[in-house]
Amino acid sequence: MGFQGAALVLAPTVLNVVIAFRASGLDDTWVTWAVFAAMLICASITALQALRFHRFGAGHIVLVWPAAMYIAVMVSAVDAGGPQTFASLLVICSLIQIGLAWWLPAMRRIVTPVVSGTVTMLLAVSILPIAFDSVQTLPADASVSAGPAIAGATLLVSVIVTLRASGRWRLVAPFISLLVGCAVAAAFGVLDGDRMADASWFGVPEMPDLGFELSPGGEFWALLPSFAIMTLVLGLKTISDGVVIQQGSRRRPRAIDFRRIQGIVSVNGIGMLLAGLATTLPPMANASYSLSLINLTGVAARRVGIGVAVVILFLAFFSKFAAVLLTIPGPVVGAFLMLAMGMLFVSGWQTILRDGLDPRRMLTVALASALGLGLHGHPIMDDLFGDELGGLLGNGVTIGALIAIVMTVLFDLFGTRRSRLEVTLDMDSLPAIDEFLSSLGSRMNWDDPSTLRLRSAGEETLATLLVRDEGTVDGQPQGDEQTRLRIVARPQPGMVELEFVATTRQENIEDQLAYLTDEAPIPTADDLSLRLLWYHAAAVRHQKFHGVDIVTVQVEGAPEAART
Repeated sequence: MGFQGAALVLAPTVLNVVIAFRASGLDDTWVTWAVFAAMLICASITALQALRFHRFGAGHIVLVWPAAMYIAVMVSAVDAGGPQTFASLLVICSLIQIGLAWWLPAMRRIVTPVVSGTVTMLLAVSILPIAFDSVQTLPADASVSAGPAIAGATLLVSVIVTLRASGRWRLVAPFISLLVGCAVAAAFGVLDGDRMADASWFGVPEMPDLGFELSPGGEFWALLPSFAIMTLVLGLKTISDGVVIQQGSRRRPRAIDFRRIQGIVSVNGIGMLLAGLATTLPPMANASYSLSLINLTGVAARRVGIGVAVVILFLAFFSKFAAVLLTIPGPVVGAFLMLAMGMLFVSGWQTILRDGLDPRRMLTVALASALGLGLHGHPIMDDLFGDELGGLLGNGVTIGALIAIVMTVLFDLFGTRRSRLEVTLDMDSLPAIDEFLSSLGSRMNWDDPSTLRLRSAGEETLATLLVRDEGTVDGQPQGDEQTRLRIVARPQPGMVELEFVATTRQENIEDQLAYLTDEAPIPTADDLSLRLLWYHAAAVRHQKFHGVDIVTVQVEGAPEAART
């Protein structure tokens, strides 16, 4: 299982790093070192994700590889200040990703799937020129048609194998296309085998001049917003992939445990820190390959992640293997990147559609995409900020991300008027909650049955949150400080969304409700509140984070109330 998992990620692990460092104009010493460091980091992060220690790790098989989305910003950073600037930016942004994991409950309404999906699409478009430039990366005496022919053959074989192959053969489609591309390159006489012949079998490559920008200049501060936004997007993609991996790793469907999602993001932040120290591309989780391994083998045991890490760690010191992958010609690498960026673009669009497209979200995507693509490298940015800063700030991904985030915040602030109530988490707060929900029903012109349903849903949610568990006494955590409960009401046409934010440690309410649907409808003393909440609410969603529980309850009004 370890060898199978490692085989899936080896090609993109090496190729993504090679593409990034060659596009940045760095020599072979940097490329060889970066590949070695990336393999060590990916092995370490895969093992950490499987182990899960306290708030770090997923406890699942999480295959990782270097993040291709950082290729464009790495090229900009190296061109502006050298590898030291790139390394410093990664170290700083690793703190942002770890902070995102800890503050995920607060960030979930700001950096939304719409923002993440829009930025992902802009990233794919911005990196595609590098792929097409790689097609022409050939010796000076090579034929003019060699590049397009090699890249075309690589793409054609990749498409055919992906469409026609099944099972494990589909997983090795990248390797098959790479082999065919190299064979075509050899036919054109542009495949250099000297690197393979000269490389030692085992060893550690020569270490380049690593370092950091200890006195950051204007280039560092101009690039920091781009790297920070990229880090947030990487964190959100990790969250999305973590959710998919968690769902695919369980025998029975259960509600998502966001504490494990926070663990995935935290470990990814550690990987980014290690990448900054070693000056290589940061790692990212890949849900599609992780699930492919699980689905094809039927094994989701987390110790498989340890096996994958051991194999990658061994191959990192197998210098001959790395030399073979480093000899892959530029057109083959460019074709691989084209396909990868096309898939990344589709992934971004799927992320947007998964969250639904209402007029506001559609406007956000449209404006952010138009301005991000239109202003990318446009002379107007040079006119506003000067040639040097304008070239750095005129990044379309940064512009699009900022616009998407600002519009999301504005729509949230100036949308439907929200009502808030903050009380202590105990039954003594029930009168205040009941009065709050009664006033809300009156403002929405709901009739008495609809208002009663709203009040009942609030009461049963409070009662469910107060279920005694081993970490609480009568619904209160052990200690002198009382738990606070914040209720946010967001009225919508024909319904109202209630958000209960508290600190509890009982089982997930969604899982308990799902269990009730399979049982006979005879309430007991323990599940009476759950059954009543199930009856009154149209939908219930429970997100469990470290230290915070967020229960979202949707209550529908009667048809007459909705028309009013």
